[in-house]
Amino acid sequence: MSTAPAPAGPDIATWPPLEGVAAAHGPALLNWAADTSPERPRVCLVRGAKGSGKSQLLAWFLMGSAGHPRTVVHAAVLAEGLFTDAFAWELSRQLGYGPLSPARLLDRLAVDQRPLMLLVPDLHRSGRGPADRPPARPATLVEDLLVPLLELPGTRALVEVGNSDLLDGWAKAASVETLHVGDTPSGALSEPPKVDLTTQVPRTSDGRPLWDQAPQALREHALDQALLAPDAEHAVRALLTDPGFLLHGSSVSLAACLADERIPAPPGLRRTWRLAAPHLSDTEHSSAERAALLHAAALGASPGLARYLLPLAEDHVFTAVWARPDAAMTALAQVPFGQGELCAADPLGDVTLLDVATGRSTAPAPSPPPSSARPQGLAVHQDGSLLLLTDTGTLHPTGDDPTGSLDHIATHHGQAALKNPDVTPSAIGQCLRSGITVIGDEQGTVHVWDPAAHYAGPRARSLHAAPVTAVACLAFPDDGHTLVMSAAMDGTVRLWETSAGPMPVPVEQRPVLVTAMTAAPTHHGPVLAVAWNDATLHLWHIPTSRMRSVPLLVPCRALALSPSSRLTVAGPNGAYALSLDTARLWD
Repeated sequence: MSTAPAPAGPDIATWPPLEGVAAAHGPALLNWAADTSPERPRVCLVRGAKGSGKSQLLAWFLMGSAGHPRTVVHAAVLAEGLFTDAFAWELSRQLGYGPLSPARLLDRLAVDQRPLMLLVPDLHRSGRGPADRPPARPATLVEDLLVPLLELPGTRALVEVGNSDLLDGWAKAASVETLHVGDTPSGALSEPPKVDLTTQVPRTSDGRPLWDQAPQALREHALDQALLAPDAEHAVRALLTDPGFLLHGSSVSLAACLADERIPAPPGLRRTWRLAAPHLSDTEHSSAERAALLHAAALGASPGLARYLLPLAEDHVFTAVWARPDAAMTALAQVPFGQGELCAADPLGDVTLLDVATGRSTAPAPSPPPSSARPQGLAVHQDGSLLLLTDTGTLHPTGDDPTGSLDHIATHHGQAALKNPDVTPSAIGQCLRSGITVIGDEQGTVHVWDPAAHYAGPRARSLHAAPVTAVACLAFPDDGHTLVMSAAMDGTVRLWETSAGPMPVPVEQRPVLVTAMTAAPTHHGPVLAVAWNDATLHLWHIPTSRMRSVPLLVPCRALALSPSSRLTVAGPNGAYALSLDTARLWD
């Protein structure tokens, strides 16, 4: 009986040249990485003295790892200067989840069936914040996040620990491989001189610091040094009350510092930072985007900081108009009458009208829903009647409906769901100009209801192979065309012009889920907004198929876009509104 040949391993000749430390230890490291058999330890610890070449070895491995499936690194998180939360933000961002807390990251990884190869340089140099607090100790990151992560069966990891005893206690009970690089430095080492970084900050003629002109290393470590200053309280207060430093300083250092409740902070700053820090820790954001994000986070918690940041935020392509961190919402819809108000539903089932300028409730909805209904979506018609989609998949019409169209839609889908639960409604959307209602169902079908022809039934197409999670609609009265957008649990976004067949391929497909969708005609053309559960919002300019990605400050469950380009984002952790500069958004 013949046996199948073993799968070919990585070819070391295709990797970067074996030189220096890589020549001595690269083959052993590669043998560990390429051997995925159950008998081989899933964790390799790299030990050695400072300057022995550990980082060079890890860089060599990372540069060549993508050449073979068994060695590919899925995430590489430089642990130096990171505390537990910041490490989780960066790791979850690299894995495509968006910035998550440690607990939520572990929950996601526990159900994610994909293998994970993790590279962690400088674990022994992790930690941030006041030295006597847990976030400053590398052991806290190990205990709170890294050990639970390494114990997941799909995780393999290459971790640099220096000459520390990190992971030693866990390694005694687990199967771990150790690679000792050496105790002799490979070159001369020198400690940087201890200087007061704040004296190097450029200043205005009246002495105000110009943090946007300061060197990156200075912005990164100014707060760390202030915590060690002889008059630490005064030095830290000076930075925490300086809006310029809040904008340009290290978001991770600020987050670690503000986590210590003993340190006095301006009113609302801790709340602002909890909201903004996971996004500001992404170094890819420009200064203008950081200003816009921090302004949006401050708007509902720190009015003084928000006022300072407003001129900077207004230079960006989106600017927050209002924020209501106290307002949980489950559904939103643009009202087709009045002054452009919003109709919003909360988790208790109350439906109200919101003032577009403040986001505050102005009055109950014209047609309040039954007390038992918990709306997860809604459509508002010109006469003030509502069609609600509840958390059970039931459609509820409310208010006077002279044509009987909403009753007909609810009855049609209710009867269909009784016969086949797979066609239970799962998403609802509306078109402001035409009164068209769109329903998506659990089977992946999208139903388009024209109020003028509701008696003939919906125009329906099977667009997805999974339950629909969001739908939106645009009507173009000049040519009579109707464009329907939909998203489903298969991660696809599709477009369908109802007088023809759907587009053969998705507009977008990602390994995450769409949680909300809205569309509107704007002064610069029709726009589609799509919220994903990795904390990103994709704004599509439909005529040119250009897309702009924008970070989401709160988990989004509902979106509403007005013709004046005001986008409202809402979810269980509050709501906020953005004014979009559609003239520059896609430049």
